[in-house]
Order: sequence, then C-alpha cells, then structure tokens
Amino acid sequence: MMHSTMRSSKLLKLIIISLLGTISLGLFFLNFPLPFLPPYLKIDFSDVPAIMAAFIFSPFAGVLVVAIKNILYLVIGGASDPIGVTANFLAGVMFTVPIAVLYHKYKGVKSVISGLVSGTVIMAVGMSVLNYIIILPAYSWLIGMEMNEQIKWVSVMAGVLPFNLIKGIIVGILFVPLFIRMRSWIEQKQMKFG
Repeated sequence: MMHSTMRSSKLLKLIIISLLGTISLGLFFLNFPLPFLPPYLKIDFSDVPAIMAAFIFSPFAGVLVVAIKNILYLVIGGASDPIGVTANFLAGVMFTVPIAVLYHKYKGVKSVISGLVSGTVIMAVGMSVLNYIIILPAYSWLIGMEMNEQIKWVSVMAGVLPFNLIKGIIVGILFVPLFIRMRSWIEQKQMKFG
C-alpha cells in the first residue's frame, strides 16, 4: 500500500511538472519586444511556472519545467532556431535556480526578492558571457556572417545585458505579488509532496 501511494505521488508530481511546462510554453508565446532593444529580444513570463514548480518541489523541478517548455517549442516549430532555444533554456535555468535555492533555504518574501535579484544578476551576467563567447559566434557561423569583437561587445552591452536585467525586473515585479497571494497554497503543496 505504501509503495502504491509513493508511486501515485511521484506520478502526480510528474503530471504537475508537465502541466506547468505546458503552461510555460503558452506564456512563452505571449511575448513582446522592448522598443529600445533589438526586436528579436522579447520579454515573456514563461519562467513563472518554472519558479512555481521549483518552489513546490525543488530547484530541479524548475529546471524540468524550463526543459519541457523548450523541448515542446522545438517540436512545435522552433527547430529552425536550436541556438535560440538552447539560449532560452540556459537563461531560464540561471534565473530560476538561484530563486528556488534561496527560497528553500530561508522561506519567505524576503528570500523570494533576494532570489529574484540574484537570479536576475546571474542570468544577465551569465547570458552576456555566453553570448559573447558561444551564442553570438554560433549565430554568425550559422548565417555565414563574420562577427568581429566590436560587434559582439556592442550586441552584449546594448542588447543582451540590458534585456536580461529588464526581463528579470519585470518578471520579479509580476511574481512577488503573485507569490504573496499564493504563498499558503504553495506551502500546502510543499507539505503534500515534501
């Protein structure tokens, strides 16, 4: 009986993570560019379900939601841009994991805010470095265009870095009131699956 209950609990956990991954994909399509940044950099709220999964279960559950979203996106139509999908996965992980780690360590609104700040900085700096070293050179190779150091530097400093900072701030502003409203529900789910 105990074994059956554990198995059904794991199955329910997997269903919830999959559902949050699907919701994340839907939110990924509801995106918008910022007027002063390159149009291919678009803000979306697809990391919110990943953060919820990471809060309810573990940071790894958040990573799974980000992975499900990106795999579904590849299947649906993003196969023409595997570099962008990979970049989105890495950005989501860099943003979600620090938030979840701090939340699980300290539990509370202050830890959520600290996590959002940490996640935003880690995502912004991490994606800037990855874009400079790997992502932008991969894109330039893919489209057959030469990209010198100056173009990469300007792309990172005028595009990637401010975009990720702004995205983290916007998602954080949306998430904090959402967390405050859903905190007791999240804590109930943690107790159920913990």
